[in-house]
Amino acid sequence: MNNKRVLVADDEVHIREVISYKLQNAGLEVIMARDGHEALELAKSEHPALLIVDYQMPGLNGLEVCLQLREEPQTRGIPAIMLTARGLDVAQAELDQAGIRMVIAKPFSPREVLSCTEELLGQEDAEVATEKVQK
Repeated sequence: MNNKRVLVADDEVHIREVISYKLQNAGLEVIMARDGHEALELAKSEHPALLIVDYQMPGLNGLEVCLQLREEPQTRGIPAIMLTARGLDVAQAELDQAGIRMVIAKPFSPREVLSCTEELLGQEDAEVATEKVQK
């Protein structure tokens, strides 16, 4: 998991800071966005290994951000964790289409976010290794 960059997008500053602190202490590089538009631009320019995005944000919501990232070749494969403060009424097929691999309800434990992050980044490493072996 060394040299992994994670984009955390949430309009609540304390949520961004708590997640960032936990991930940085685990040795991850963290970039932060305050809203959906900023998240979209940072994802395109910074190419994070993972996106942790709030569902409800100004501008674009987290689902819209993820769906737009799927349309771009350079960001299509970025997996995402969706944070939500309310019951998420989105079909699993739509979550899959957006690349959202996990949904975490607020309030959450920072340890839970770290655990999910490590799991997804570990899966990504395994997928890259498998692709290299198959070539």
